Amino acid sequence: MAATSSPREPRADATRNRQALIRAATAAVHREGPRVPMATIAAEAGVGIGTLYRHFSTREELLAYLTHGSFEKVLANAQTAERTGATATAALQLFVEAAISQRNDLVLPLHGGPRPRAPATRALQQQVHQIIQQIIDRGRGDGTIRQDVTPREIIALGAMLAQPRQADPDWDATCRRLLTTYLTGLSCGAKRQGVSAQS
Repeated sequence: MAATSSPREPRADATRNRQALIRAATAAVHREGPRVPMATIAAEAGVGIGTLYRHFSTREELLAYLTHGSFEKVLANAQTAERTGATATAALQLFVEAAISQRNDLVLPLHGGPRPRAPATRALQQQVHQIIQQIIDRGRGDGTIRQDVTPREIIALGAMLAQPRQADPDWDATCRRLLTTYLTGLSCGAKRQGVSAQS
């Protein structure tokens, strides 16, 4: 019996080209926005425009790929934070700090990227909001997070602190201090609300 042939693995150079295109496109969108010329992306990736279109046939397809991959990363961050954060505030800190560390890898609406249109990507976005809501509810339950906080606020804070920019350890440290100050305020606010409710 003849051996069944298996699908051919992608060539190593094709894989490298795709990764180079993804990195170049991410940097270009951060720098110039979603209307950056496709030719610019190809040039910065060190490939021809034909190679770019073999991997991503339209600008919309490329942007959708970047956005979907970014939401996958953010969802993974939220899941890890929920699982490993000892307290609700610790979990929120882990979630935002992960975004800070990934600031130059994410193409999201609040980072200048397009709004998600594909149902699968919108589902990822919704899952992120649900997990952050669960973390907030945990903090509300044990009195460590004030009652009026919403997932939208936490996600907006993370997006502001994780805006793409050139590597700068001092700026990252500043963002983390700002995050700690905000989370401390959530905890103090929860205590004040508790006192008001009892009086």
